[in-house]
Amino acid sequence: MKHFSFFTALAFMYCSASYSQHSPGLPSPSKDDLSIQKVDNYSPYAGRNFPTNVFWGDTHLHTGMSMDAGAFGARLKPVDAYRFASGEEVTSSTGLQVKLSRPLDFLVVADHSDNMGFFPRLYAGDPEMLKDPTGKRWYEMVRKGGQEGVQVAVEVIEGFSQGTFPPALESRPGDAAYQSAWELTMNAAEQYNNPGTFTAFIGYEWTSNTGGNNLHRVIIYRDGMGKASMSLPYTTLKPQGSDNPIDLWKWMGEYENRSGGQVLAIAHNGNLSNGIMFPIVDSFTGKEIDKNYADTRKRWEPLYEATQIKGDGETHPFLSPTDEFADYETWDQGNLDLSVMKKNEMLQYEYARTGLQTGLQIEQKYGTNPYKFGMIGSTDSHTGLATAEEDNFFGKHSGTEPSALRYQHPMAKTENGTYQSWDMTASGYAAVWARENTREALFDAMMRKETYATTGSRMLVRFFGGWDFTRADAMNRLPADVGYVKGVPMGGDLPAAPNATAAPTFLVAALKDPLSGNLDRIQIVKGWLDNSGNRQEKVYDVVWGDADKRKPGRDGKLPAVGNTVNLKEATWTNTIGDPELISVWKDPDFDPQLPAVYYARVLEIPTPRWTAYDAKKYGITMPKEAEMTTQERAYTSPIWYSPR
Repeated sequence: MKHFSFFTALAFMYCSASYSQHSPGLPSPSKDDLSIQKVDNYSPYAGRNFPTNVFWGDTHLHTGMSMDAGAFGARLKPVDAYRFASGEEVTSSTGLQVKLSRPLDFLVVADHSDNMGFFPRLYAGDPEMLKDPTGKRWYEMVRKGGQEGVQVAVEVIEGFSQGTFPPALESRPGDAAYQSAWELTMNAAEQYNNPGTFTAFIGYEWTSNTGGNNLHRVIIYRDGMGKASMSLPYTTLKPQGSDNPIDLWKWMGEYENRSGGQVLAIAHNGNLSNGIMFPIVDSFTGKEIDKNYADTRKRWEPLYEATQIKGDGETHPFLSPTDEFADYETWDQGNLDLSVMKKNEMLQYEYARTGLQTGLQIEQKYGTNPYKFGMIGSTDSHTGLATAEEDNFFGKHSGTEPSALRYQHPMAKTENGTYQSWDMTASGYAAVWARENTREALFDAMMRKETYATTGSRMLVRFFGGWDFTRADAMNRLPADVGYVKGVPMGGDLPAAPNATAAPTFLVAALKDPLSGNLDRIQIVKGWLDNSGNRQEKVYDVVWGDADKRKPGRDGKLPAVGNTVNLKEATWTNTIGDPELISVWKDPDFDPQLPAVYYARVLEIPTPRWTAYDAKKYGITMPKEAEMTTQERAYTSPIWYSPR
């Protein structure tokens, strides 16, 4: 049911993934077509025309060019971020040497499009900015640095969120400073983009945050500077810009029409949106979303950022009360600036799992599912450093880079409340199954939604759905070979059932990150609509480690895997769990009349959290409220079933 041999595991690693490998001579599949042909060769590797590599990256990283990151103390620029992500050792903004355990394969520097160029002008003491009393005060505070700089960042965020940002300090598209900042961003991506080895995407973050409700989107270009420079980024600053995503999607269409290029948007951080990330009623109009909204959002937003530093966004214990793993790195105090506290009724419109189910409901009404998204993770770090590993975590912003005192300083504090430093989540990364490491191949894979999210671990995960996977398929040492031929990969739609009595089957496989913990279990999360059109969900344990010792109880619950973490030493042993898991699962509760959505969740055994590494490194005692262990996890993009 689950075991490869050790040599089979190596074959799975070699054939199904690589870190920065390049497959020359293979054309990138288009975003709409990925034809898989079964070729009868003696060599099982000859003639393969499907994605065999998983590429790791961060689609959401800020540098000192962002208005808040700079105030927080970030001094690294886009070129530094690309250098670091591609494997170089750099000096952080607080003077610490830092390097990734392994290079990333791609990076999107996603500095805020709003007020792009503002902070460099402020930090340089631009005389025009110092004429404004707030500008002069902010300049003096950021020059002092430390917590005074952090306070400026908080004021910048609050002012931007609440519409009180001084107009005299704004940087708008068309301004010389804005143009210069955008050119700096594009030039850095062009300089470090190395097809086949490292992909530097051009991108930015559109920062809709009206009233503190987070509706941010990251915009990623498939194109180089030649096309990307034909339009300036879209902002929320009126009258040229807008905080409504419908207007952003309109800009995206205009860009593609003007340039002949391609862009996509990634919605993120819905847990701070206060109930408006996956709406049924549009927060801008007060009316129910319509078919045009559904069609347009589906067109432009293929992915969702399900996990990042500001909390995990898969699900919430209020929404999934029977899911023992639902309360993971939960941030549910309020919106981004804590100007409005959280209410339970908001939660259903914030989290990925319920968003997927809500999409099924909307599809029943309009024939289009606006929330048909794939899963990715990314950091949203404001340090210029894409760090998501627990033992190498450089925090949300430069005021929370490693030190013996960082646990004493809040990540952010406003007059409305506090986000504690120990609540930061060392997460996450985006995993993309593609044929080669190029802008085009990775972008097309994102459009196909052949992606998954992790909380920082680089475990390898395959997920296929079909109608005739068998237990024998789980013994195949190359699961992708049978997966693509007999089914569809993560991000796909199940084809029509072969007969009225068929139930979908799923082939799922995972291989541990060699630098992280063994695997606890693989689960399949199912969401569906019942006969009354109400949302339903269930989590199935499909395959698990230590299967000879752990058996589900009479209640169907699988016993915990155990815990080998030594908190004093910030260590653990891989004496529990398994290094790889694979199985075929058939839905035992399938009703062909009901729409459904399935995704896989892979859990590691408990390992030390970044707070435990800090406690060991600096000889400190963390507050009792601070979590000290974690179970790293992955969320695959879903596979959908629609009645025909």
